[in-house]
Amino acid sequence: MMRAMTYQPRVVKAPRMAGGMLKLSAGLAESSLTGGLLAGTMLGSAGILEMRATPCDEALVLQPPRLPRQTPGGDAAPPVPDLAALEGLAPGPGFRFETARDFARAYREGRTSPLQVAERVLERTRESEERDPAMRLFIAQQRDDVLAQAHEATERWQHGKPLSALDGVPVAVKDEIDQRGYPTTVGTRFLGTAPAAEDAGSVAPLRRAGAVLIGKANMHEIGIGVTGLNPHHGAARNPYDPTRAPGGSSSGPAACVGAGLCPLAVGADGGGSIRIPASFCGVVGLKPTFGRVSERGAAPLCWSVAHIGPIAATVADAALGLAYMAGPDPRDPNTHGRPPVTLDGLGQADLHGVRVGVQPAWLEDADAAVVEQCRRGIDLLRAAGADVREIDLEDLQLVRAVHVTTIVTEMATAHLHHYAEHRKDYSLEVRLNLALARKLTATDYVHAQRLRARICGRVASVLAGVDVIAIPATGCTAPLLPRDALKSGESNLEVMERIMRFSTLANLTGLPAISVPAGYDTTGLPVGLQLLGRAFEEHLLLRLAAVVEQGVERRAPQVHYCLLPEAAS
Repeated sequence: MMRAMTYQPRVVKAPRMAGGMLKLSAGLAESSLTGGLLAGTMLGSAGILEMRATPCDEALVLQPPRLPRQTPGGDAAPPVPDLAALEGLAPGPGFRFETARDFARAYREGRTSPLQVAERVLERTRESEERDPAMRLFIAQQRDDVLAQAHEATERWQHGKPLSALDGVPVAVKDEIDQRGYPTTVGTRFLGTAPAAEDAGSVAPLRRAGAVLIGKANMHEIGIGVTGLNPHHGAARNPYDPTRAPGGSSSGPAACVGAGLCPLAVGADGGGSIRIPASFCGVVGLKPTFGRVSERGAAPLCWSVAHIGPIAATVADAALGLAYMAGPDPRDPNTHGRPPVTLDGLGQADLHGVRVGVQPAWLEDADAAVVEQCRRGIDLLRAAGADVREIDLEDLQLVRAVHVTTIVTEMATAHLHHYAEHRKDYSLEVRLNLALARKLTATDYVHAQRLRARICGRVASVLAGVDVIAIPATGCTAPLLPRDALKSGESNLEVMERIMRFSTLANLTGLPAISVPAGYDTTGLPVGLQLLGRAFEEHLLLRLAAVVEQGVERRAPQVHYCLLPEAAS
């Protein structure tokens, strides 16, 4: 077979800015006199000028499309799929993260209780804040609320009547998503002036299942970055190396899971914000199909590329999170008419008949250690019987610019009034990004959506010949958190592009994608293998991810807390 040659790597050239230089640039970008000149330079670096010059004949279609609407059956909770398939999934070799199943077993055997676990979570969180540097995993954590939930779960277990496989299991929620009784700050210092009156559509089913919601996890401010830098609440830290970025924007949820404070967290993903931090923090991150999980109660940031999904210690925990979080929401039309979640095939390690697509030039456009570990992950799929074949996906050079245009235009629109009233309350990084986003035009947005339709068509054609596409989750492992950016944020388009290089295609198409630990670089930082599949085939992604998980020896993070007593031998 001929080697696919369509993909051409490109290098982003733009100066890194933090501190005083970032302040100057933000001011210039916001100025009506100088903003246009600076925007032209930086948007050119982001590929926007090339995108503007690209001809397109497609009609305007806002992707991903909605399926025909069905009348939802009131406010009744959707049925949870059969969880029996999870019994066939066991953690892989090496370091063993505590799983939801471990918590349920410990409660059933009487070795501990949800209340004791909750007390340990609160104590370990305090310890994580006393470290140097502080881990900054949470924006808010209400002790009385956590203990009250845990007390109720303990009583249920004592009476032998747990609500579900998640009853009493600690779960963190990204502070972009409403949790009853907590403000939703979206990582800012001015939003969330009042506590949410009800849980988001993705959080409510977890509470109904008895999960102990342990607080609002930290995030990159308004989700507009992928490092986890947050000048208002402090930068969340990577459990594998606290001097490194945890990824973003779901930085806190992934770091909480990696640090052992919970086996499951709720993340949000508009451009890789579940999969990137999952990869950097050595855990599993699943971005479901568009509309699979309700967006009700999530901060309105990027309507057409937004997804909510689980970040988890293991593939089984990710599957469990999806099983409870997904389903129709009467108040989110995008969830209507979707096929029910299935976990069929989980635990079946024989992959004969499964076709895995690889585009070598794209796969290799990453740091050498990332490529090496991802190839090993693909080899595990091949050894299990998968048919690994080369693909040639066109228009990849346009994906970044089309995604940037889409997401930042939608974010600037979402913050139109906030920007007018609170411009100086944002960090310098966010001020610069929003100012640049406001320089994009309606023509840019419409043209990007037409190109998006073309890209969706290309991907659909490739996925007619393969079942999944295998790529790295990120182009590099976790970068250092620069000291000069801790109080200002930073603009570093080169690093951001390397981090996001493989993540945005799944957001543009609305297709499901998962990051699963595939190994480590020479310094011990985790590498994630990403699998992208067809709409509503999360079960296949989970099945393949489980095969990779079984073949990769996990390593312990530098910062990790155990919440359970050891089981009797």
